[in-house]
Amino acid sequence: MANYSKQREAILHELQNRCDHPTAAQVYEGVRRVIPNISLGTVYRNLAALVESGEILSVAVGDGKEHFDGDKSFHLHLHCKCCGAIIDSRVNDEKIKGIAEFDGFTPENSVCVVYGLCKNCNKQ
Repeated sequence: MANYSKQREAILHELQNRCDHPTAAQVYEGVRRVIPNISLGTVYRNLAALVESGEILSVAVGDGKEHFDGDKSFHLHLHCKCCGAIIDSRVNDEKIKGIAEFDGFTPENSVCVVYGLCKNCNKQ
């Protein structure tokens, strides 16, 4: 990891140990439990650096907020337009990579969002 720091390591650890797709403010709240004096600005700067280095994903679902994902594997993000949940959905990695490679593209990661209603909102 370039520019290693205790703060960056804590932010990465926070993201890799979450199942949701938190905003910077939510990451900040989680990391403050470990590093109480960390600033929100430090969290924002480190999140940007982690996205740029490819260590985490930035997920935009159209809600006006940037969400983050510590899982870099190929997967879909299912966004419920009713409750706002963002749910990971596993897909066949080789099929996605094959589609990209068919066009001569070498995939590294992917952020794909499918919009609809989650099973809980469908029941209502």
